[in-house]
Amino acid sequence: MALVWDDELDALFAADLTVALGYRTPAGGVVVQAVAPIGLHDRERGTLGFTTSLGFSKKLERLAADPRVAMAFHAREHGRASSTRYVLAQGTARVIEQPSEQERALVRANATSYLGAPKQGPFWDYWMREYYVSRVPVEVTATRICAWPTLDAAGAPEVVIGEPPASEPAPPQRPPRNGTGPRVDVERAAGRLRATAHTLLGYAGSDGAPVVVPVALVTEDATAGFVLSTASPLPTGGRRAGLLGHSYGAYLIGLNTRQHTGWLEVGDNGVVYAPHTETGYRTPANKTLQMLISGALAKQGVRAARTPDR
Repeated sequence: MALVWDDELDALFAADLTVALGYRTPAGGVVVQAVAPIGLHDRERGTLGFTTSLGFSKKLERLAADPRVAMAFHAREHGRASSTRYVLAQGTARVIEQPSEQERALVRANATSYLGAPKQGPFWDYWMREYYVSRVPVEVTATRICAWPTLDAAGAPEVVIGEPPASEPAPPQRPPRNGTGPRVDVERAAGRLRATAHTLLGYAGSDGAPVVVPVALVTEDATAGFVLSTASPLPTGGRRAGLLGHSYGAYLIGLNTRQHTGWLEVGDNGVVYAPHTETGYRTPANKTLQMLISGALAKQGVRAARTPDR
């Protein structure tokens, strides 16, 4: 049966400009990525949604292989709600690769409402063709919704809708063969992460569903990684985890995003995250320049997705 949520949660799902998406990796970890929900939700069917690009083939492949996801409603800037709640919705994702005209029309209308009217004309129609045509909705059927009264997600959730969380924490995972220590320049990565407004950690819960919680970077150690703090309880031991730092402006103009995959260790030394990979990008706080960059990236991504591996 579809989950049923109240008016306050429904208003929140319609209001936030961005959410943090957590999805599984083949090695048992979680990647955390910022996505645009643009108000896509259906309370009667118990579904939430966001948009993505067909150019992001790796993400689509992972969602097809393991559709378990989490959507963290964690930030209120430039949105339409004043709620202080942190909400984590877990469920299964379905990428609508060939949306109907009605679904395309809904995405276009919502994107215009939340992100601003697109530029039009012969040049922009050509330049943004892959960006708009390749963007498809992803529907998430919610199986569990947890809500905290404050954005720091402190302690246990005050509201749980759907399947109750497992009573036992997730067990530690086997360390990677190449070791657990950092594989990127920790000090440089920490500086980039501090330049973002929101930092979120993602890992696999005891039932396998991704969990995404807010964290803060306290300090860094070149040989150990990032020392983090959080008000949310974390399972002890080591495990693969993802880390996202991001900032954004009105209409999602002026983005700053840093993503890591790595190893999380929770124990006597506190919460320590060793980054193994680092990706990210910044876009100017200018809509025209951002659209030029977005159009180029979409063309590149779609072209790469269509090129067979050799």
